[in-house]
Amino acid sequence: MKYYSLHHKSPKSSFKNAVISGIAPDRGLYFPEKISPIATDYIENIEKYSHHEIAFEAIKQFVGDEIPDEKLKEIIAETITFDFPIITIDKNCGSLELFHGPTMAFKDVGAKFMAKCLEYFNENNPEEVTVLVATSGDTGGAVANGFLGTKGVNVVILYPSGKVSDIQEKQLTTLGQNITALEVDGVFDDCQEMVKTAFLDAEITKKLTSANSINIARWLPQMFYYFFAYKSLKQLNKELVFSVPSGNFGNICAGIVAQKLGLPIKHFIAATNINDTVPNYLIEGKYVSKPSKPTISNAMDVGNPSNFIRIQELFDNNFETLKSNFSSYSFTDDETREAMKKIYATSQYIADPHGAVGYLGLQKYGLKTTEFGVFLETAHPVKFLDIVEETLPVKVAIPEQIQQIMTKEKVAKKISSFQELKEFLTA
Repeated sequence: MKYYSLHHKSPKSSFKNAVISGIAPDRGLYFPEKISPIATDYIENIEKYSHHEIAFEAIKQFVGDEIPDEKLKEIIAETITFDFPIITIDKNCGSLELFHGPTMAFKDVGAKFMAKCLEYFNENNPEEVTVLVATSGDTGGAVANGFLGTKGVNVVILYPSGKVSDIQEKQLTTLGQNITALEVDGVFDDCQEMVKTAFLDAEITKKLTSANSINIARWLPQMFYYFFAYKSLKQLNKELVFSVPSGNFGNICAGIVAQKLGLPIKHFIAATNINDTVPNYLIEGKYVSKPSKPTISNAMDVGNPSNFIRIQELFDNNFETLKSNFSSYSFTDDETREAMKKIYATSQYIADPHGAVGYLGLQKYGLKTTEFGVFLETAHPVKFLDIVEETLPVKVAIPEQIQQIMTKEKVAKKISSFQELKEFLTA
C-alpha cells in the first residue's frame, strides 16, 4: 500500500514512512492510494469472527507487507484488550461506549496501535524519535499512556492551558518517564498550529512524528469500532446511522473508511458543539475555518478540523455526494445539558457532554422506523465530573485507573510561542 499527500506535492510514501513522518513534506495529510472492499461473504458472516480477527481483516491492506502478519496480529492483540458495548437508550437508539480502555477515552485504540507500530519500525534504529502531539482533551492522555516506556520514543504533548478538564490534565502531566507535557498559553488550534509548523522546520523535523489523528496509524484503527458495532447490531436487521461527536474529525473519517471497505452503514452524522465550521460548510458550500470557542465538550473545541480534507477525498471531493451520505449539526452548551438530562430521564444512562452532542445529532437527523441510531460515547463521564454532577442528580463513582492519578503531582512546562517549542525540542 502506498500513501499520497493530499496536497499532491510530495512523493508517494510507504506505510512505515508515513507513520514515522506523520505528515508529508508538503504539509499535506497522507491518504491511502486505494481502498479495496472486504469480501462480501466476510461482512455477511461477521458474527463468526473475533474482534481481533475482524481488526486484522480491516487493517491489513493498509499495512501491506511492511509488518509481518503474525506481528500485526500481536499488535492488534495488545491494542484491543477491552470491550466496546452498546447500551440501549430507547427502541431505536443506543450508545457505543468507547471508554473502557486504560485512559477511559476512545483514543486508547489508535494511540496503542500507533505506539506498537512505531516501536516495531524503530527497534533497530539507534536514534530516538520524538512524538509531538497536540491535544484538546483526551488525545494527550491516551498517547501518554500508549507510548509510556516505549523504547527509543520520547513524547511531547502540547495542551491549551485551562482548556482541558482536571482529570484530563492529570492523565498527561503525571506519568513522567519518556512523557513531557507543555502547557500552552492559547487554545487547541494554537497547539495544533505549533505542531504543524514544527514539521516544516528543517532543523527539527527529521526526528519528529505526530500522534494526532493526522497520523495514519492513529487515524485508521478507529474504524475498528464501527465493525464491532455492526457485529453487535447485525441481528436487528435495521439500517445503521452513526452520530459521531466530532472535533478534529478523525473518528468519523475512519468510520467512512469502514463504509468504503463494505460495512453497510446508511448515514454518518458529525455532531459538533458551537465550533461549527463543518455544519456551516454543508449549508453554504464554502469552507471557512475560524478560531475555536471554549465549551463544556472541550475535546471538540476545534475551529479548523484537520481530517475534514480526508472526508472530502473519500467522497471524491464531490459536494453533493458528500451531503447525501454525511450530515453535520452544531449544538450549544445549553442544548447539551438538556440532552444529558433527557438521556438520564429516559434510561438512567449517564452521558458525558460529548456523547450528549452525539445523541442530539440523531435527534436532529430524525431516525426512521427502519433505522437504528448509534451515538458514540467517547469518554467516561468521570472525565467531565464537574459538568456531569452539576447537570444530573448523580454522584459519579471514580474508577480505579482515575483514582491512581488524582494524588500525583502535575509536571508541565509553560510555553506561549513556537520559538519556545523549538528551543525545547532542540535542547
